[in-house]
Amino acid sequence: MPLLAQISDLHLDGTRRTAERAARVMAYLESLTTPVDALLVTGDIADHGEIAEYEEAARLLAAPFPVLTCPGNHDVRATYRKALLGEEPADGPVNRLHLLDGLAVLMCDSTIPGHDEGLLDDETLGWIDANLKALPTGTSALIAFHQPPVAVHHPLPDASRLQQPDALTVLLGDHPEVIAVLTGHAHTAGASVFAGRPLIISPATTWTLQLPWQGPELIDRTQPPGLAFHVVDGTAITTHFRVVP
Repeated sequence: MPLLAQISDLHLDGTRRTAERAARVMAYLESLTTPVDALLVTGDIADHGEIAEYEEAARLLAAPFPVLTCPGNHDVRATYRKALLGEEPADGPVNRLHLLDGLAVLMCDSTIPGHDEGLLDDETLGWIDANLKALPTGTSALIAFHQPPVAVHHPLPDASRLQQPDALTVLLGDHPEVIAVLTGHAHTAGASVFAGRPLIISPATTWTLQLPWQGPELIDRTQPPGLAFHVVDGTAITTHFRVVP
C-alpha cells in the first residue's frame, strides 16, 4: 500500500519565513517512523517564478524519498524546468508520469501562463489519456494538478479555479483506473467529489485561508503548515490531514 504525502503552495520568495515553514515540513516528513513512498507538491512552489526561488526549492525539497511536483499559477514553466528539474527551459506544459509500487501518479500542468485560473489544455488532456491507456491492467492512478475543478465556496480561490472541467470529466469517464484527483491552490484542506471520484485539496505550507464563516479576514498567517497523507489500498484512497507544529 503506497503511503504518499502531499503539500502545496510553498510560495518560496527568498524570505526566512517561507523557507523555514517548508524546512519544518520536510524535517517532519523525514522524522516519520515509516517513510513515505513519495511526496507530491501540487504547485505554487515559487512565489514569483524566479531562478533563485527554484534553486531554494531544490535545496529544501531534497529528500530520501521521491519528490513529485507540478506547477501552479505563481510558477513559470521555463525557470521551473531549468532550476527545479534540471532541464532545458521550455514554455510547454510540464507533465510527468511516476510509477510507484503498482500506482501511477500523473502530475499535470493546469497553469495558463500569466493567469491565475487553471486549464488542462488539449496537449495535457491528450497526455493524460495516452498515459492512462498505456498502464498495465490493474494499475490504479492518481491525477494531481493545482487549481481545484469545483467550487470550494470561498470567493478568493473560486475566482481562479480550473476552467472547462467538463473536458476532464469526459476523459475520466473512460478511465475507471483513476481513483482520485488531488489539487492545491485553495490554501485550505478540503474534500469533495469530482467525476465520481474523491477530490482532495491539500492545505498550504505558507498560509491558511480564512473561511467566510470564520470572520472577515482572508488570510491566517498564524496557523502552522499543513499537509495531507494518502494511503492507497488498491482502488481505495484514505486521506489524513495534519499540521506541523
